[in-house]
Amino acid sequence: MKIVRFQKDKFTSYGVIEGDSIRVYDGSPYDIGDGTHNKFKPSGSSLPLGSVKLLSPCPASKLICLGLNYKPHAAELKIKLPELPLLFLKPPSAIIGPGDTIILTPGSLRIDYEGELGVVIGKKARNIAEEDYAGYVLGYTCFNDVTDRVAQTKDVQWTRSKSYDTFAPIGPCVETNVSPSNLKIETRVNSEIKQTGNTSELIFAVPRLVSYISQVMTLMPGDVIATGTPVGVGPLNDGDIVEISIEGIGILKNFVTSSNNRR
Repeated sequence: MKIVRFQKDKFTSYGVIEGDSIRVYDGSPYDIGDGTHNKFKPSGSSLPLGSVKLLSPCPASKLICLGLNYKPHAAELKIKLPELPLLFLKPPSAIIGPGDTIILTPGSLRIDYEGELGVVIGKKARNIAEEDYAGYVLGYTCFNDVTDRVAQTKDVQWTRSKSYDTFAPIGPCVETNVSPSNLKIETRVNSEIKQTGNTSELIFAVPRLVSYISQVMTLMPGDVIATGTPVGVGPLNDGDIVEISIEGIGILKNFVTSSNNRR
């Protein structure tokens, strides 16, 4: 099931993609109620997919990201594999949806794309075991961990480089019926392939990540864990179109502009 959040005129709702249409749903997929009744259910209406604006499907309270989590990427950089997951945060104010515009920070010499698999949390999770992770995950999405590489190099920590507005594109949907263990991930810039990887190459796989992070902080419905990027990161420039494609999920497409040429 491909869950989307969309806007039609002034109406915002959730739905499920079915072919070229969206079946409109009542409620939110993140509202589990008292656990006995599913408040997320079809409303009985549908809309043409082309008639709506897709929004980020995740109302995240936080974005938890992984640094250096692909084995080939570590080998490329000649860096020893980390003993524990390397965590950092992005603020929800950085989130944009599919079709939105990434705005390059003024004066920056290099802004990079980083295509990643996003794990979308479905219900409150704290101190959970690895074997129980699936019960807390709603599904999976595409994530672009846009990064100001110069700021990242200059600063001791990564907050500034990762946190600019528009630096967290997410979407186009949350796919609930896919396994995260063996998914092809690809990044294209202006239709040219820049990154190719597979989630089977993750140093810390999704069950470990969900469990480990839940020992550090409480995960809330709609939170997203960005699982790290494969080899091939590179710069974005004014006028580019960047696409993150993940097998079984879809394509997250965003435009790129300078602040002086905003769409």
